[in-house]
Amino acid sequence: MSIINNINKVFDHRIRLGIMSVLMVNEYADFNTLKDLLGATDGNLASHTKALEKADYITVEKQFIGRKPNTRYATTKLGKTAFNKHIEALEKLINKQ
Repeated sequence: MSIINNINKVFDHRIRLGIMSVLMVNEYADFNTLKDLLGATDGNLASHTKALEKADYITVEKQFIGRKPNTRYATTKLGKTAFNKHIEALEKLINKQ
């Protein structure tokens, strides 16, 4: 078995890796928080969250706070499992002698 088998293509981009990293240690994060933390543009962040949502790795909740729209994201059980496997695969690759 190859040491890169569990490296997940969905997490290849640094923005997606960042989104998942933030969401793994927080119950949820809203769009503006992710944007600020990752230094991403609106369009860039939107396309990457859409890709993670399509893979069923995150959920998207749209709501209003007062009159302002608010979009927040959380990891799914599938997303947490896939991300943990991805990180483990990266660690094995890095530690391979």
